[in-house]
Amino acid sequence: QVRLVESGGGSVQAGGSLRLSCAIYGSYSPVCMGWFRQAPGKEREWVTTINNDGRISYVGSVKVRFTISQDNAKNTLYLQMNGLKPEDTGTYYCAGSGNLYGCAYALWGQGTQVTVSS
Repeated sequence: QVRLVESGGGSVQAGGSLRLSCAIYGSYSPVCMGWFRQAPGKEREWVTTINNDGRISYVGSVKVRFTISQDNAKNTLYLQMNGLKPEDTGTYYCAGSGNLYGCAYALWGQGTQVTVSS
């Protein structure tokens, strides 16, 4: 059925950039989509959300540095990450909601690893 597949992770020095992609396979029309991340031994953290009404929000620690966007023609969600810091290290997941009950995340990708060194 519907799948989300992340790619674009890797290792980068502090101050560098990465662009993560989330390919959407299948017919999918969520209320919102977003990105989360999780460092080893820590809880999964919300990073950013884009709603189907155009509203975008970010966690304060990534605001200005990260940009979420979507290419509808390519059925792909992106996360452009600039000015990366070691504390950005973790597994990044894309996620999407259903089409009811607001932005309640229900579908997750497998994750892609981001490592930022000093």
